[in-house]
Amino acid sequence: MCYNSPNRGIAAMAGFEGREIGAQLEAMRKEHRSLDDDIAALITGALALQQPVDQLHLARLKKRKLRLKDEIIVRENELIPDILA
Repeated sequence: MCYNSPNRGIAAMAGFEGREIGAQLEAMRKEHRSLDDDIAALITGALALQQPVDQLHLARLKKRKLRLKDEIIVRENELIPDILA
């Protein structure tokens, strides 16, 4: 095996990109869980005070959570290698 082959550099770069994407995924998942907590806190806080839930704020949080979930799926798909048939 030749250590100076161009394929070795490509594999190393792919590994680095995979780790970078993995770190981004972890941060996005953490934010997604945080949005869950924010949504729950907004609802329970309003119920505890017997006040209506701020529907605009709730809708924005839910939209952000859905957008984030879509981004997570795209990033996860980047980690999966293309399989040539």
